[in-house]
Amino acid sequence: MSMITEFERYAIFKTGGKQYQGIEGKTVAIEKLDGQLGDKVEFKEVLFRKQGSDSYEIGQPLLEVTITASIVRQMRGPKLIAFTFRRRNKTRVKQGHRQAITVVRIDSIGA
Repeated sequence: MSMITEFERYAIFKTGGKQYQGIEGKTVAIEKLDGQLGDKVEFKEVLFRKQGSDSYEIGQPLLEVTITASIVRQMRGPKLIAFTFRRRNKTRVKQGHRQAITVVRIDSIGA
């Protein structure tokens, strides 16, 4: 049996072509952003915001809300292996890839 945690305040925002859930005080690993440790970042493409147990806003397509965050870490993700081969042809290609990741801490989900 799994436990589902429901947060009172959070927002869904878009960056790097992907969507993430931002919770105040929590960290999120997102696509690489330019910046140094401690720099402030703003996300303006907010799709959804929940403020209380019954209060929420859905963007059509975006909300006029800004999420502020600070960069905690610049790192690279785990190595992924792409291996292709053609049987009976002595053709083998092995490539490794590590995606650049920025870890940010959500400071506030503004108005």
